Amino acid sequence: MFKEVWKKHIRFNWVFGTILIFALGIPRFILVLNANVSGKFNYISIIFLIMWVLPFIFLSRKGKKYIGLVKPKNRNWIVYSFLIGALTSLTVYLIGFLLFKNTYQNWFVYLAKPFEMYSDISSSDKLILFTISAIIAMTFSPIGEEIFYRGMIHGSFQINFGDTKASYVDSLAFALTHLAHFGIVFINSEWEFLIFPSVLWVTLMFFTSRLFFLCRKKSGSIFGAIISHSAFNLVMTYIIFYELI
Repeated sequence: MFKEVWKKHIRFNWVFGTILIFALGIPRFILVLNANVSGKFNYISIIFLIMWVLPFIFLSRKGKKYIGLVKPKNRNWIVYSFLIGALTSLTVYLIGFLLFKNTYQNWFVYLAKPFEMYSDISSSDKLILFTISAIIAMTFSPIGEEIFYRGMIHGSFQINFGDTKASYVDSLAFALTHLAHFGIVFINSEWEFLIFPSVLWVTLMFFTSRLFFLCRKKSGSIFGAIISHSAFNLVMTYIIFYELI
């Protein structure tokens, strides 16, 4: 799986996958928490870019194929993947709204907090800002996270534990990382841990991640997961701009 330069030093297995989870997950967690205070999220993009390039640094052609970096085998599932991602995002929003209305216990409301300063801008400026935000949301994290979680992490655990168990591991790692985005919240200049909302949020992210894995499996390519994740983020960005601010 690895390129020749790495074969003598490391193996592509669950140990390597675990190291990757912590090596990128912990810095990303800290950066997101800091961004929730400062409002500056640009440094997080560096983590996503590292996730993008990992397969090209470590894996051989065979290894990249193993983790799903191939053309989709079922192109219909690219369309289905987009619809699944969009509908899942809408469902996650509706669950939050039904339970917590427009309070900060609603994950999408909290995620919209950095954009509240734009609530009074004109409709044309809002459209421009939405378009820019949507493009960023549909590229950086979907490509980086899917290559990382549904690709590198899944593949490294799959070798030892099989496809299904590996999908539980990558989904759990993905879900727990998103506690930094919501659950541990910074409100009114104070940190707070929202126990029930955070447990529900992590659970929703776990099952969302499982759907991304389904899209990868059915499409025969990591691009199915990327498309589904991009659609999720597109709907989330639309809701933030046109429903919450």
